[in-house]
Amino acid sequence: MARDWDESDVRIRPNKKGSKPRTKDRPAHADALIGRIITVDRGRYTAIVDEAGPDERLLVAARARELRRSPVVVGDFVALVGDTSGEPDTLARLVRIEDRRTLLRRSADDTDPVERVLVANADQLVIVVAAANPEPRTGFIDRALVAAYDAGLDPLLLITKTDVKDPAELLAHYEQLDFTIVLSRTVGQGSAQPGEHRTAHLESDAVERLSEHLAGKVSVLVGHSGVGKSTMVNALTGSNRATGGVNAVTGRGRHTSSSALALKLVDVQTGEPSPGSWIIDTPGIRSFGLALVDPNRILRAFPDLEPGIEDCPRGCKHDDDAPECGLDGWVSAGHAGDSGPARLASFRRLLAAVSGSPTATN
Repeated sequence: MARDWDESDVRIRPNKKGSKPRTKDRPAHADALIGRIITVDRGRYTAIVDEAGPDERLLVAARARELRRSPVVVGDFVALVGDTSGEPDTLARLVRIEDRRTLLRRSADDTDPVERVLVANADQLVIVVAAANPEPRTGFIDRALVAAYDAGLDPLLLITKTDVKDPAELLAHYEQLDFTIVLSRTVGQGSAQPGEHRTAHLESDAVERLSEHLAGKVSVLVGHSGVGKSTMVNALTGSNRATGGVNAVTGRGRHTSSSALALKLVDVQTGEPSPGSWIIDTPGIRSFGLALVDPNRILRAFPDLEPGIEDCPRGCKHDDDAPECGLDGWVSAGHAGDSGPARLASFRRLLAAVSGSPTATN
């Protein structure tokens, strides 16, 4: 016997996750406020908005769920929604990372494939070493130069504590390179109240020279602990970052910066903020892994050697075992200066390390 069916006979199994289907589409947040990240602390991001404008302010934001796998670093420009008043105890929501112009990164060592992003949207890398206490390491400088060129940053070498030791030998090692070098001297120790850090006084001429090179740019300071980064940052920004000394037994400095922080550069004459000028102080770095750098790009950090590859045979790898490598003849002829042999050895050590050679040493 035939039966007539109607809609009351239809049974629809309810959706266990709710009646409204999920969508991957996310709002564009076209009206979001754009800010610059100046520090990151345990999942909270401090940003400056309306920079240099009448409503310039700092606000704290939490990252939206859709960005939980995307690292947000100091220097990033981000889109912010929600409570963007910057009032105490308010929390905005970070919903988008804007396109990055530059990206400084490193790996834990030369074999670690994990990328550690340090800073975004910087203009130059200030490599800070001490003339002594702790002793400068050209290997670290060369690695930092590789990282700078790979990131598209202009390098600047700052040598501190030149009152302790003449940096002539270190300067000779880089005499063939065309990049800025600033020397800094310590001229005394300031007094400190109980509970405060004792801060060294820097020669004013050195602070002024460095300030001129930093004006109008976003500069990242990297270096080992104890070389005087925080002391220079204090002199350039008027801040009071903690400073530390060097262990007399190990020769290593004590960490005084626990996280990267962007600070405004101030005019050393007026004490007023310098528009568009930022200094990013980073924690002391003891290793600068280059596992993420293409070995073919390492030579860019050795412009004193680079012309020598014109005499290399096709397919030359430029390493110690490369037959008839043009770099050997270039250095032997004195084109790379007196430091040429040491520079070539440093280049080949880095090349071997990044290429995974078991004989590489740093």
